[in-house]
This record gives sequence, C-alpha cells and structure tokens, in this order.
Amino acid sequence: MSLNDISIKVADLHSVGSVTALLNEIATRLQRFLATGETVMIDLKGLPFAPAEYEGLRAALGRGEVSARLDTIGDSEAYETQFPGVWWVTHHNVEGDIVADLIEIAAVPAILPSQPEDVRDGLTRLQERLANSK
Repeated sequence: MSLNDISIKVADLHSVGSVTALLNEIATRLQRFLATGETVMIDLKGLPFAPAEYEGLRAALGRGEVSARLDTIGDSEAYETQFPGVWWVTHHNVEGDIVADLIEIAAVPAILPSQPEDVRDGLTRLQERLANSK
C-alpha cells in the first residue's frame, strides 16, 4: 500500500465557521442598531468567502417581504432578509458585473432615500412644469 492508495476527504469546516461568524457579527450589529440607531455596511466582496460559503450565507439569511430595484449607472437591488433590518444590497455596473455586494444593517438601505440635491432638482423641475402650464 502506498500513499496514493489512501483515500483523503477534506472537510470544509472553515466554510461553516465563516458563515456562523458572520451571522454572529450581524446579530451583534443588529442589536447595536436597535439600541443606538447605528447603521453598518458589511462588504461581502471584501471577505474571503468560497462560493459555497456565499450561498450558505444567502440561504441562512433568506429573503423577506421587501425589495427594491434601482436603475442607476448599473442595476442595483436591495432586499430585506428574513430578519427585518438586515438588508442584502447588490450593485452592478453597466456590463452587469457585481461591483458591490453588501449586508446593510439599517431601517432602510442608504441608497433608497432621496438625496437632498435630487429633491432640489426635482422641485425645480416641478416648479418649471407648473410655471409653463399656466
């Protein structure tokens, strides 16, 4: 018998541990959000996740009732997970590549509320339309 005859099976314990560690971090951040209102974004692209870990996290968080699609420079999607206050936010570039994948702990993802400058521009356009309709 040689080493080549020995069957080796590698258990991916790191995968389970990484997902569990991140879920614990999310729970801690969600508790802090409830206590202080502090929001946080966790950059998933910055984490050394294997594809199975990524899908494990997606399955563990699930999908809740609220979602939004945005058509900006590229498409973006934000959906609340099955845990209210925990959002999965994905931004794509014009080619459709994922440029940001985030877990956001907040009442509403930061990208959804109207920006003050956009509101000012909208008000100007509305006022011009009203002025031209007289």
